[in-house]
Amino acid sequence: MSDNGESPTETQKEESHSPPDDSTTNEEKKKIDVLLKAVGDTPIMKTKKWAVDGGRTVQSLAQFIARFLKLDASEQLFIYVNQSFAPSPDQEVGVLFDASTRKKFEKEK
Repeated sequence: MSDNGESPTETQKEESHSPPDDSTTNEEKKKIDVLLKAVGDTPIMKTKKWAVDGGRTVQSLAQFIARFLKLDASEQLFIYVNQSFAPSPDQEVGVLFDASTRKKFEKEK
């Protein structure tokens, strides 16, 4: 997915794949399962698990969530990874996933 406002794909639905683009790497094409949990008085999303392109930024994900929840411009949305830190808006979801799985793997050693 790109940052052009496309929504993440629900994991329950089948998605048609576009032809591969040679300019993107295999890492960017990889889908990451993202589990969204409401905290505080945030509206609860019916679909909690989404498949998101690894190359998608946190900012574009936040924009999608805000549109999906129909938040007013005055309402703020905060995104945390593993309920511990807020990633930079320009951080890619795939990089965050790789870092968290690497950290989990190192703890198991």
